[in-house]
Amino acid sequence: MKLALLGAGRIGQIHAANIHHHPRARLHAVADVNAEAAKSLGERYGAKASTDIDAVLADPALEGVFICTSTDTHVELILKAARRKLPIFCEKPIDLDLAKVDTCLAEVTRAGVPLMIGFNRRFDPHFRALRDAVRRGEAGDVEMVKITSRDPAPPPPAYVRVSGGIFRDMMIHDLDMARFLLGEEPVEIFATGSCLVDPGIGEAGDIDTAMVILKTRRGALCHIDNSRRAVYGYDQRLEVFGSKGMLQAANPLPTTVTRYTREAVLSDKPYHFFLDRYPEAYRAELEHFLDVAAGRAEPLVTGRDGRAALVLADAAHQSLKLGKPIAIPPQGERN
Repeated sequence: MKLALLGAGRIGQIHAANIHHHPRARLHAVADVNAEAAKSLGERYGAKASTDIDAVLADPALEGVFICTSTDTHVELILKAARRKLPIFCEKPIDLDLAKVDTCLAEVTRAGVPLMIGFNRRFDPHFRALRDAVRRGEAGDVEMVKITSRDPAPPPPAYVRVSGGIFRDMMIHDLDMARFLLGEEPVEIFATGSCLVDPGIGEAGDIDTAMVILKTRRGALCHIDNSRRAVYGYDQRLEVFGSKGMLQAANPLPTTVTRYTREAVLSDKPYHFFLDRYPEAYRAELEHFLDVAAGRAEPLVTGRDGRAALVLADAAHQSLKLGKPIAIPPQGERN
């Protein structure tokens, strides 16, 4: 399957490598506003390189597109691909403006093309196994979910200013994971936070330390904690507690070797960042997209899922600002 990659940055390079090495896929073209970045990535994997996205999308040989550009370009590129009837994969978020997201999704629906959003953690084998166990009823009725997500170091304040803030940029993955695990939509959210890591983030109008509580109509609760700094590595853990017991997904480690000495018992630290932590998830994500593009599967992460996570992120931001719980508008049945 011939795929075009739009955006040759860090996440684009991950997808490019996976496409190149997949037996059912070929990186047909790379487009980026940075000509040198497009050329370098195209030469590495034998793909055409261009700064003209319209020309790339007009290629009749193209069978699908990966959108890995900056957030402010996502809607425009999704619509261009949809008008050419191309299956679409787009990194999160669709946009920071809910009205633009709604307009975009309506046109994609009219075009009748599949749209898959890059919430890669749904495809992580550890998290997927936990969710499957929840679905089998191994924890019983879900009563509490705990999600920990902590980055090893904060992004620069210049990035924070355009990212949409910690809820729309970082926690949006965890808000999607909350929907993935709870089995029902949250109806209320309460958020609190501080700036404890980098004063520059506060000056940019954001926080770097956050906690959120979600509540479903049935009363099940989900606690999410985020920090922009974890000195020991990339911290990603899940816990589901229910009427029959508890399920946990801990941090996978580079090795399982544990060193027992007179002084201490030591093991490896968690992986340093998402590039090391989630390689299997990105490969599984591509595998699923190829099935979707070929008409053999429906997207497991739809545009509606991307919208729902943004609604929760916006509500978290509002709750933080107002200092009180915020009701979540109904979002329909979940996938």
